[in-house]
Amino acid sequence: MEDKKLRIALVNQRYGEEVNGGSEYYTKRLAEHLKMLYDVEVLTTKAMDYMTWEDYYDKDIENINGVTVRRFSVAHKRNLFGMKLYWRIPYHIPFGKAFWEERWMDAQGPYCPDLIHYIETHKDDYAVIIFVTYLYYQTVRGVPAAADRAILLPTAHDEPYIYMDIFKRLFQTAKGIIYLTPEEKTFVEEHFSLSGKPNCVTGAGVDLPESIDNIRFREKYNIQSEYLIYVGRIEPSKGCKEMFRIFDKYKRLHPDNPVKLVLLGKSIMDIPEREDIISLGFVSEEDKFDGISGAEALWLPSQFESLSIVVLEAMSLGVPVIVNGKCEVLKGHCQRSGAGFWYQNAEEAIHAIDTVLNNIRRESIYEKAKHYIEEKYKWEIIIEKIDRLIRDIASSCKI
Repeated sequence: MEDKKLRIALVNQRYGEEVNGGSEYYTKRLAEHLKMLYDVEVLTTKAMDYMTWEDYYDKDIENINGVTVRRFSVAHKRNLFGMKLYWRIPYHIPFGKAFWEERWMDAQGPYCPDLIHYIETHKDDYAVIIFVTYLYYQTVRGVPAAADRAILLPTAHDEPYIYMDIFKRLFQTAKGIIYLTPEEKTFVEEHFSLSGKPNCVTGAGVDLPESIDNIRFREKYNIQSEYLIYVGRIEPSKGCKEMFRIFDKYKRLHPDNPVKLVLLGKSIMDIPEREDIISLGFVSEEDKFDGISGAEALWLPSQFESLSIVVLEAMSLGVPVIVNGKCEVLKGHCQRSGAGFWYQNAEEAIHAIDTVLNNIRRESIYEKAKHYIEEKYKWEIIIEKIDRLIRDIASSCKI
């Protein structure tokens, strides 16, 4: 007789086929792979837009690809004015820092007390509860509510918010931690003094579609020339403003080079209106992989990343990456794989673009990139590590 699967939950601020976001996408893929070993549920909100947190989904419970998803209404919209106000007050008032940080978290959201109440009253129904990404309300309030069965998958990196005291308590309260990269583990354990807490370093597996065709992408969007590609939210905090400035400088230095910059993702900033920058908006997974496969390089200018699935996807296709060297995680991918270029300034970025466009060492980069993914970022390897941590934490709880 087959043993009954342990029941576990994953918690994220948003979840669904329509949702565009790094931690959200990772949560979805992780849930769908863990369901082979566990009875998996996802606890989330009804929001889709992270700028407002307004309810979008109607159903309280639904099944998505074999995973039960429980959704809870967000009590009020994201309070951007409150976030700015509560962030600044502690710098001007020498007392009550904890109070203002709590107010900041409520304003940040998604403010969803019903979700926290569910965790408080049903935590014993799950062997463990995995909270994905440290920054939001459902994690800061949910980890203490889940007590001794809370595993934190923080997607942490060196950014201003992580230095708030409210997050120190969060990291120290979690029973175990899942890190995505060695750089994340080093930063978190040094900053929060977490030596000895149960953990594992995993990453994300890459799920390639059966059919990938860059010609199909070129014909669909009428792109004939060489191109660099950016995939993700198009906003200043992701380094896009600087990317546009560097690309403009490159084209002024090389006015006869027809290379284009293709953007895939939702934009919340103005995009320069010029023929050599093509913004396609949010596209299908087929278009995304087709587009990456035909690119000369994937360009990721963000300074704040905890893993970057799209970098791993590009490498799995043998496509070089150009990344912001101020991000230790992205720089680490390039150093360990030998399949990418990192820059600290515009001149270094321009040199990296010249290198990939001149096809220098392209075949070597192709082989190194694929080897890096095969060796470190296969789902079997990742799930084995997470499974071990889950069972260690679960064995210490009353189930």
